[in-house]
Amino acid sequence: MSLTKVTETVASSINAKKAKLTLCILSSAVLLSACGEHAQTDNTAAASQEQTAKNTLINTDDFNIKAMVKLPQTVECTLENGLQTQCAQVVLKYQPDNIKVGPFCPETLDDVGGIWDWDGTDAGLYRLDKAFLTMLNEQGFTFYDEDGNVHIVDNATIRPTVDHACINVSVDKSVEITALLPLHPVMSEQSTALGTVSKVGIALAGVPIFSDAPSVQRTGHLPALDTCAGHIDPGGWYHYHGTASDIDSVYKHEHVKANCNNLAQKPSALFGYGFDGYPIYGSQEVDGTTPAELDSCNGHTGPTGENGIVTYHYHASNTFPNLPKCLKGVVAQNNLTTTAQAGVGAKPPEGTKITRHEPPGGGGPKAAGPDGGGMSPPGFAQAAKKLGVSEKALNQAMQDAGGPNADLAVVAKALNVPLEQLKAALPEKPKR
Repeated sequence: MSLTKVTETVASSINAKKAKLTLCILSSAVLLSACGEHAQTDNTAAASQEQTAKNTLINTDDFNIKAMVKLPQTVECTLENGLQTQCAQVVLKYQPDNIKVGPFCPETLDDVGGIWDWDGTDAGLYRLDKAFLTMLNEQGFTFYDEDGNVHIVDNATIRPTVDHACINVSVDKSVEITALLPLHPVMSEQSTALGTVSKVGIALAGVPIFSDAPSVQRTGHLPALDTCAGHIDPGGWYHYHGTASDIDSVYKHEHVKANCNNLAQKPSALFGYGFDGYPIYGSQEVDGTTPAELDSCNGHTGPTGENGIVTYHYHASNTFPNLPKCLKGVVAQNNLTTTAQAGVGAKPPEGTKITRHEPPGGGGPKAAGPDGGGMSPPGFAQAAKKLGVSEKALNQAMQDAGGPNADLAVVAKALNVPLEQLKAALPEKPKR
């Protein structure tokens, strides 16, 4: 082969290798560019989801991690008006690890227990002590024996054998509570009245919130609250019946010698969120001023939080129970379920051996009485007779319209009787 041919062959080989190298470099650049675009898309989607979460009223980072079974999640949910939306799903333990509960019932007349909001003669908020229990005895409700020992019953596992017992339910440490809170609250066309044992919301402490506990006059028994306004549900889990982060303001106003021992007190603090997704604050605004122009639910629209976001929110009052009187927003379907054997939202896993039961008279919000108990209030049988309706219909109408604080206009409409006739027939409500 000539030198010229050799040179041409070598040059051709070198050019081919250069072409291959160039193609390789170009291919790599395209691949890297594609990968970069894909990564950017993923990051943008993640950032978008994070931004969406930040744009909601609910900051799940504020919830007590010691109360969680697992970290809160954003899930698809359906509101009770049929609207498809997103909710914060919070899964809670039977009670937070870092919260001490009780005391509830005093063991003897010489001991001091929690609190009770008495709705009979001399109505008011009291400590569970000798003075209060002897006052009830004078009114025909005897909660102790001849030796001064208080009748204490865990009525989720044992049926009371006395007419009047102080209820102190045992815990079930296996219980898990799942709550759904709308991330984008929607105002309802009509506010939802809160009767007795109605679901209100979830506290940042990781504790469910309910309205009034059942009245002694309805059930005969006293489900004692601790000084943070909480007690154990028949299912074995702790919950509040008041704005616990501002309950000491109530004690000061009502002249009750007590203080909450499981939650820091701050009247301007965010207590939690209603099941409609709107925030619940103490009795003061974030700047320490007194809230103005509150509506019938004890809420209004104004600045909230450190960033001063303007939104609808609720406030506690300085009287017990210091909770919203109704909910303005739409709640999610199945907004509270538990693995408990009994109580509100109970859905025990299949195969669970049932060792607990509902208390006598029931503990759910749709039981016969207007407060969730099975007994009618004194005078209701006579009132039903005067109105020409059944006692059950009167009880149900009262419950649906708000329980002890029922809107009587709504009750009259439901029963198809004149409002003035209803007012005249109902027994007079005890004055505080």
